[in-house]
Amino acid sequence: MRVLVFNAGSSSLKFGLFDGDRQILKGSFDRFREGGCDYAIDGDKGRAPHGDLAAAIAAVPDVLAERGHAAIDAVGHRFAHGGPDFTGPALIDETVIAAIEAQTPLAPLHNPAMLQAMHLARSLWPDLPQVAVFDTSFHLTNPARATTYAVPAAWRAAGLRRYGFHGTSHKYVAHRAAEALGRPLTDLRIVSVHLGNGASACAVQFGASMDSSMGMTPLEGLVMGTRSGDVDPGAFGFLNRQLGLDVPTIEAALYAESGLKALAGSSDMRDVEDRAASGDPDAQLAINLYAYRARKYIGAYAAAMGGLDAVVFTGGIGENSASMRRRICDGMGFLGLMLDEDLNRAPDLTDRKAPQIQVQGSRVAVIVTETAEQLMIARELRDLLTRPRPVPRAIPVAVSGRHVHLSAAAVEALFGPGYRLTEAAPLRQPGNWVAAERIALEGPKGRLERVAILGPLRPRTQIEVSRTDSFALGLDAPVRDSGQLDGTPTVRLIGPAGVLDSDGLIVAARHIHTNPADAAAMGLADGDMVDVEVTGAGGRGLVFGRTLVRVSPHVVTEMHIDTDEANAAGIAGGAQGALVQDVEARPVA
Repeated sequence: MRVLVFNAGSSSLKFGLFDGDRQILKGSFDRFREGGCDYAIDGDKGRAPHGDLAAAIAAVPDVLAERGHAAIDAVGHRFAHGGPDFTGPALIDETVIAAIEAQTPLAPLHNPAMLQAMHLARSLWPDLPQVAVFDTSFHLTNPARATTYAVPAAWRAAGLRRYGFHGTSHKYVAHRAAEALGRPLTDLRIVSVHLGNGASACAVQFGASMDSSMGMTPLEGLVMGTRSGDVDPGAFGFLNRQLGLDVPTIEAALYAESGLKALAGSSDMRDVEDRAASGDPDAQLAINLYAYRARKYIGAYAAAMGGLDAVVFTGGIGENSASMRRRICDGMGFLGLMLDEDLNRAPDLTDRKAPQIQVQGSRVAVIVTETAEQLMIARELRDLLTRPRPVPRAIPVAVSGRHVHLSAAAVEALFGPGYRLTEAAPLRQPGNWVAAERIALEGPKGRLERVAILGPLRPRTQIEVSRTDSFALGLDAPVRDSGQLDGTPTVRLIGPAGVLDSDGLIVAARHIHTNPADAAAMGLADGDMVDVEVTGAGGRGLVFGRTLVRVSPHVVTEMHIDTDEANAAGIAGGAQGALVQDVEARPVA
């Protein structure tokens, strides 16, 4: 499948043509102005007569034809903001366009140009499927504690929340890092550091974004070329009172006159580093501030994830500035991160390589790789257009109450040497059962009595509770897939013959168990994330977004949600779920 990808801005247009993962054409039109723009197409550079985005888009079919690439199969578009509803790529139609337009107030400097490019491309290729891919989608897995501002409820209801950006880049480099390490992404805790004219850090925990340095807008977080990064919001009132500046003026300056440009007089890190080496104190401060902010976010995300397996540098500065990588990584030995000076100086990034630049024995890998946002857009487009459409099918829903999975050693510690649990009743999943015995859980705040034990025994002792249960215990139980216990809190288990501390305490992420035959019939694969509309006995329905699909032999198809989710949706016994096929604005849990 040949995919043409557009990344449009108000003053530039970047585009690429991909055949599979192979990029067969790379082009850009930059610095639109009266009389023309600069162009760069497959290494050729010069001036073109296209003075605006519309003229540049109109010229692309001729560019493709001149190079023998007139035949394309689909068009992909990058969008900065998809709001809370677009959890993945979307096939563009009138409903999707209306939903994107509704997000324009959240991205007034980005989405309008991207919408214009999309409309022009649809007029040029009216018979081709066109797909929108959103920078915000990857971050919609962020938990509420990472996305919520502590502001009045009316502001939050109006849409004030953290979204995060650069999601397409962070998703690509996280997958690329996992490939380089030869480990499943779902086993890794990664901090992706995208350093360019725009800069952001992203905590990728076991394959999902769990926090991003950018917030409601791309202003929050790291210092950037012309953007401020983190600023006390009280600055708006101060600047209004002291300098008489209004909100639009302040906002424009934070976007275009701040960052490296404000600190050192240039938004180009190469210029700033040269000036600093010549003794310019402003440039020296800019570099120290830039590195300090990035280092602070890496440390914060390592703490938030309960550990760190890799730091990945990407973006123009992340890829090309050995001294900036060194400044950011120095002092992180306490995390087990140690940079190799020789490897750091000249990493080979040709052919999308992802070299590791840490010293041998470093507990944390340090990787450098070029970002490939257009390639990621092409991949997501192909996946959307080629995956089987989910087949409507009722999915029984089970409400999973608090329970424990014990190891053999835990059974003996709690009930005595040689003790065997009594299988009281079978569960729906073959080979699974609930024991007659019960135990208590005790945390720093409270105690939960008569907690069920589920069999069969497991290698590690795992506790699964609801969010409310975790507050009752006084512990912060993260939402995790079953078995992902690293970095989770322990809780005391109390049995008739003894006590012990668990290997981990989690709130189980919502998921669907299914077998290969049912998965094939529904068009699902292991690891898919799907939206499921669940209707309870009273007829009330709610869409549960990003539900993990687990495919394994000898299981019965069933969706599991915890008691808090069931209570919030008014769901008791007898609930049924159905896969949601259309992307549209809807209430999502």
